[in-house]
Amino acid sequence: MNLRIIARALGFAAVLAAGQAHADLILNVAGVSEYRARGLSQSRFNPAAQAGADYTNGGLYLGAFASTTQWIKDIPGGNADYELDLYGGYAGDLVDGLGYDVGFLRYIFPDNNLHPGADTTELYAGLSYGVAKLKFSRTVSKNFLAIPDSGKSWYAELSATLDLGDGYTLVPHVGYQYISGPFSSDASYADVALTLSKDFNGLVPSIALMTTNAHHSFYNPGAGMTGDSRNLGRGTIVLGLKYNF
Repeated sequence: MNLRIIARALGFAAVLAAGQAHADLILNVAGVSEYRARGLSQSRFNPAAQAGADYTNGGLYLGAFASTTQWIKDIPGGNADYELDLYGGYAGDLVDGLGYDVGFLRYIFPDNNLHPGADTTELYAGLSYGVAKLKFSRTVSKNFLAIPDSGKSWYAELSATLDLGDGYTLVPHVGYQYISGPFSSDASYADVALTLSKDFNGLVPSIALMTTNAHHSFYNPGAGMTGDSRNLGRGTIVLGLKYNF
């Protein structure tokens, strides 16, 4: 596990919380059997170490997430072995029972050396009602995750958080990633997931079933480069263990 990731995420959160004694700060560390984001493997089917921090003050929130990753190194010339995400926004209620959430998300891959670069910025807006949440994210940087001319990409998702009682939570999810530009037909895809977790006083094991219809011709690291030609969006089971403190 890369301890630098944990140090960076927790250090960022400490800066955010300085001088805000009345605010809430939640930190977490985690290990997963595979790091998946929007259904795609970011760690090329390998385990990943992760850490996160969330600061809230009323409706305002700021946070950081970090994880070891592999996909950039699978691209010739790529050099980043971890990802750091910074995000923030504001959440509140429009009317009784109907909530909203607006914010930004910045993906950072330090020294990734890719051209175009992998660093990406998104703006998002979401609505929630009861257990259900609908969210739309739009790329506002020049490119989305090193895909050329993909600056108008977007992601739409629908999920629900179901409290099963006794600390169990079930989260069904469906999403669609649209990639703009010349690779749109090959790079756009849908993903589905079902995650079950159990909270043991801050220690949270989880199991997730997920798959996508991502095109193998676009989403595979290439046997010639890595010796592995499996589709990064193939169906899988992801096991996780997180500790919140």
